[in-house]
Amino acid sequence: MKIGEMIAPRAAFGDALVELGKTNSEVVVFDSDVGESTQTSRFGKAYPDRFYQMGIAEANMVCAAAGMSTLGYTPWVSTFAVFLAKRAVDQIRVSIAYPKLNVKLNGAYGGIPTGKAGATHQAIQDIAVMRAMPNMTVWVASDAVETRQMVIESAKHQGPLYMRTVRCPVPVIFGNDYKFESGRSYCVTEGNDIAIIATGMMTPKALEAAKELDKEGIKARVIHMPTVKPIDEEAIVKASKDIGKIITVENHSMIGGLGGAVSEVLTDKAPCYLSRLGFPDIFGESGDNEKIFSKFGVNTENVVAKAKELVKGK
Repeated sequence: MKIGEMIAPRAAFGDALVELGKTNSEVVVFDSDVGESTQTSRFGKAYPDRFYQMGIAEANMVCAAAGMSTLGYTPWVSTFAVFLAKRAVDQIRVSIAYPKLNVKLNGAYGGIPTGKAGATHQAIQDIAVMRAMPNMTVWVASDAVETRQMVIESAKHQGPLYMRTVRCPVPVIFGNDYKFESGRSYCVTEGNDIAIIATGMMTPKALEAAKELDKEGIKARVIHMPTVKPIDEEAIVKASKDIGKIITVENHSMIGGLGGAVSEVLTDKAPCYLSRLGFPDIFGESGDNEKIFSKFGVNTENVVAKAKELVKGK
């Protein structure tokens, strides 16, 4: 994978599962009739005896995976994020999070990009649901490199884990020297005029915004936050004390996601000016991904505009 190359994280996820399966015979994968979409079908073809096609029965799938984990297996449960965080949430709460079982959840098709499937398939509240779940860790990958590393790193992680992937191709932003570590953020550009904290596919957009701001003499510190829970409080507090002006940007509702998590840290430990960019209290809608992002200001242009406002003290 080369920096700038456009690769869909779902494809990287499928390849990484196959890679993980080679070295860990305890990894099993559960799918709910969306394997071609989420790319778990690649694992199924490589290890058919460890791939369980459960049909459109997400709640049952979650319970079956929970049971397998008690026998020493490491189950990956994969389906669209909207179904995991809504249709199967009670089973996740009672059968996985409460007993702290070692089950990994792949919330595919996270956020708006669902191939124009519209409100029924768009998950813009899933991070809020999973972040509020006791014992649950939440990872949101930015590109194919990080997606692969998260899957490999999951073998070392004990306990419930929710990992969010997206459908659409996104640019690779990390090189071969990148090392994902749960709970840690990454400062991808330095600056002391404005801090931009982003996660998932919004981090490449934040980097684009930083380049545009640099042309106007505004130096942005872009902080990539791949772990939304537990969040890197130290990096957030440092940005507040160093700069005092922060923008968060996410492919998610402004309620309960990255912006909510950052605002909680700031309120408790280091108040400062904060502007949250995400979706308002709405259901999604069908249409071109970028047009929907632009309609609600979740795009590079709006990050640039908000940064200018904050820098100028408005």
